[in-house]
Amino acid sequence: MSTIPSLEQLRAMQPVQQPTYPDSAAVDAAVAKLRLSPPLVFAGECDDLKAKIAAVSRGEAFLLAGGDCAETFAGVTADNVRNKLRVLLQMSVVLTYAASVPVVKLGRLAGQYAKPRSSDTETRDGITLPAYRGDAVNGIDFTPESRTPDPQRLVDVYNASAATLNLVRAFVTGGYADLRQVHTWNNDFVRESPYAQRYELLAGEIERALTFMKAIGADPDEFHRVDFHSSHEALLLDYEHAMTRIDSRTDLPYNVSAHMVWIGERTRQLDGAHVELLSRIQNPIGIKLGPTTTPDDALAYAARLNPGNKPGRLTFITRFGAGKIREGLPALVEKVTAEGVQVAWVCDPMHGNTFEASSGYKTRRFDDVIEEVQGFFDVHRSLGTWPGGVHVELTGDDVTECVGGGEEINEAGLANRYESVCDPRLNRVQSLELSFLVAEMLRKA
Repeated sequence: MSTIPSLEQLRAMQPVQQPTYPDSAAVDAAVAKLRLSPPLVFAGECDDLKAKIAAVSRGEAFLLAGGDCAETFAGVTADNVRNKLRVLLQMSVVLTYAASVPVVKLGRLAGQYAKPRSSDTETRDGITLPAYRGDAVNGIDFTPESRTPDPQRLVDVYNASAATLNLVRAFVTGGYADLRQVHTWNNDFVRESPYAQRYELLAGEIERALTFMKAIGADPDEFHRVDFHSSHEALLLDYEHAMTRIDSRTDLPYNVSAHMVWIGERTRQLDGAHVELLSRIQNPIGIKLGPTTTPDDALAYAARLNPGNKPGRLTFITRFGAGKIREGLPALVEKVTAEGVQVAWVCDPMHGNTFEASSGYKTRRFDDVIEEVQGFFDVHRSLGTWPGGVHVELTGDDVTECVGGGEEINEAGLANRYESVCDPRLNRVQSLELSFLVAEMLRKA
């Protein structure tokens, strides 16, 4: 581990957004257990993803990243994992078929159990307790027992992530991802949705194309399985450091908790511990860039995180907000492009568009999400650069967490099925609607 800083060195850098554990010996015990645990992913798989993201940076592919805002241990069920996988497969089929571009599929899953918070504490009725930081840290129930950070949960994250990846691998290689299943993915959809009907028409076109291909003797393996990769925000340094290993092939360090990890908006301090750790690993990595990011900041991140300027290594995930994307993004893209920096540009249209509804629920307007994606495409089209992908918080379930869309969910309707433990997600119908709209943007691009 000599090629990466020690955990003690990272802690000495006073990293932000870390939980305060009451028992340091218990933290050490959890970290020691994680260090002995088998990898969740393999270095070669990370390299494969890096090659795919390199194609995105060259304008030869499109990245679709999606999943929960914050996973929960209770959500590790076959049905829940299948539903998230299904909506991502449906979206990728729409994008691939309608826009004729390869789609790199990246799940925001099997590790997304921690969330940064704006405050360390939460107060209700005069009682102050630690804020809920995701199941990786503490429980959501507002009690001292639940909210006390527990390092054993880091081990629970590993076990839950292993179970999730086992399910995903079984689905994508065991027939569920077969293109001939495109109709069955739609069996329990909301039938009155115009986008479900539109998807069914597209599925029929695909089925006819597959029948033709089979008739002429073409039945490649790509029709029967898909490549699917995992990702999460590298937030909790105790976990990420423990899951960083030296690859036996190359003698280089990889984070084996996910194929790709990213640095969030709140932890992207250039001299901070998160940038320091991720600068040393070989995985493809991302960094969230918000409206306070300057062009010089972007160049500094690229120099620090990808000094060799290798394609596929670095993804800039922009999160400006619908009202700021057209004003803030062009200067970043222009300067980064002028300097010859190899980077994939991806749009996160979720985090800059959150507000509190009159009913008290945290929500997002579907129209704002679409407007930010449209602004992202417009900026890249005007500059002659490639809009490389979208990174969205979504679920495969019929929740009511974001207002608008084809189902016309209003603020009063949010209470019907609001299930997120943190940020609002697009539901299945809204996600599919997004994919059709993005496919149209891709065709024009």
